[in-house]
Amino acid sequence: MNEVNNFLGKVRTEIVNPMITLLALAAFVVFVWGVVEFIRNSADAEKRSVGQKHMIWGIIGLTIIFGAQAIIALLAGMFGITVPK
Repeated sequence: MNEVNNFLGKVRTEIVNPMITLLALAAFVVFVWGVVEFIRNSADAEKRSVGQKHMIWGIIGLTIIFGAQAIIALLAGMFGITVPK
């Protein structure tokens, strides 16, 4: 059982955590791009709404990503999976 915990811990450390970080960065970039579009096109209501949609989707993406990370941490703690150092 110790080998399984080590394997799952390494998978979490080497694969899952970098993927979560990359996806969180992408969602943050979408949010920031929405803010830039919103400010740049403040005179045009249609383009401003496109920026607003990007901001909303960026926030939704970040919420989903951090929620998934919390669920993974909860499950790892529940099943006693330790992350190797």
